[in-house]
Amino acid sequence: MLFDTHAHMDSPKFDEDREEMIERAREAGIEKIVNIGFNRETIPTTMELAEKFPFVYAAVGWHPTDAIDMRLEEDLAWIERLCAHPKVVAIGEIGLDYYWDTSPKDIQHTVFREQIRLAKRLRKPIIIHNRDAHADVVRLLQEEGASEVGGIMHCFSGSWETAKQCLDMNFYISFGGPVTFKNARVPKEVLEKVPNDRLLIETDAPYLTPHPHRGKRNEPAYVRLVAQAAAEIKGISEEEIAKITMRNSLECFGLPR
Repeated sequence: MLFDTHAHMDSPKFDEDREEMIERAREAGIEKIVNIGFNRETIPTTMELAEKFPFVYAAVGWHPTDAIDMRLEEDLAWIERLCAHPKVVAIGEIGLDYYWDTSPKDIQHTVFREQIRLAKRLRKPIIIHNRDAHADVVRLLQEEGASEVGGIMHCFSGSWETAKQCLDMNFYISFGGPVTFKNARVPKEVLEKVPNDRLLIETDAPYLTPHPHRGKRNEPAYVRLVAQAAAEIKGISEEEIAKITMRNSLECFGLPR
């Protein structure tokens, strides 16, 4: 049984076959899924999914590309209220994105810092989005004392040096579709080195589709392909990877085993 720690099943890309897609995930042995609500539109739809399906949990937060649209005090209070819901297991995805030029860096930094502070107050793990911002993400996590709550480095794409800094701050390192790509040397090398008790897997569906479906829409059922790649890289069985990542996921999110 597998745990997809990061999906966007409320994406419009699933509007035509959402129920069937979720059923395929169940048939593929996906036992639990965390769906990510990351702005004013996706937080309500994420909560709907978590309330409808017993095996779906929610993370709520404000994505850095949408930081410019956040009404800081009002939306932080909204996130705080939602975190009292029994199906909300984390704050995220939050972080920094220097690839898409949609929100100024200073606003991204403020929104990121405030959400780390909220997570510490609520004792919730955080799910980190980091695109082309490795140094600043690590620095802000360190400055804000994020090790108090830890969390997940989502779809990790950094170096082993960056991974070590995150591990030192009580974070799990999560890998998705890119570790199945032939030319993805760095993610594979990092995955091999990450301690088994800090390893997670995800899809980020409908994005980052693993081989051999690359270029098509991703979905949670495909987390099994990530598990297979991780098993091969680690030199252990797929069954063992499933046990390791399920145990780590439950521990990270504070869910019963």
